Amino acid sequence: MDDLEPYEIYAIRYGHLERNASANFLGGDPHDGPMPLDYFVWAITGPVGTFILDTGFQSDVGARRGREFLADPAQGLQRLGIQPAQVEDVIISHMHYDHGGNLDMFPKARFHIQDDEMAFATGRHMCHGALNHSFEAADVMNMVDHVFQGRVRFHDGDEEIAPGITLHRIGGHTMGLQVMRVWTRRGWVVLASDAAHFYANMEEGRPYPVVFNTAEMLEGFATLRRLASSADHIIPGHAPLVLARYPAPSADLQGIVARLDISPNVA
Repeated sequence: MDDLEPYEIYAIRYGHLERNASANFLGGDPHDGPMPLDYFVWAITGPVGTFILDTGFQSDVGARRGREFLADPAQGLQRLGIQPAQVEDVIISHMHYDHGGNLDMFPKARFHIQDDEMAFATGRHMCHGALNHSFEAADVMNMVDHVFQGRVRFHDGDEEIAPGITLHRIGGHTMGLQVMRVWTRRGWVVLASDAAHFYANMEEGRPYPVVFNTAEMLEGFATLRRLASSADHIIPGHAPLVLARYPAPSADLQGIVARLDISPNVA
């Protein structure tokens, strides 16, 4: 990979939810105890520009759903010197409320989404409360509006969107969930989003209970390992351990931002 220039990757924490482990595994957890979720957006900066993975939820949506809204995702990006109004590429891993809100934060961006995910979010599956409860209709309609503006780029499976950045359809959690693989100075890092909410989901082969296709989710764990340079190169989508294992880019961003292209502290 000597011909690829490496990217820097940042996890920006914007929300939090206290809950127990039994809510994070299909079938519950016999050793139940606290296992909170963090909510992130992800910034990738490098030789051909800045890419954002996921856009988070809005404060009113978080309040209605009982989630703690820590800061506007735009503020976290700005603290890294990233101006959302100038970003040209935003990848939406899937259209759940905590990943596909705030599209208007990026007025110049094209949005990358899988064909399957858009079909899922706008089709017959949304007739069922068990499937639509994690979507915000306003966010889906906003994405449809961006389609008509010519600002959505659809993907069907795996695709390179820039040198050193590839998207890969996993499915499982939703019909068209995609993950992002990024070349860094430590190798291929995979931003798993909700293909693995926590390290334990993947390490123990125990799916998260919000799932469209359980078999695809289980197969997805193997795909994550295949795409990444090592297990330490896979970043789960909601694990507070991300901020514990990876350093902040500066002291004032401790507990808010973690830099993921640097090797983790897993001692």
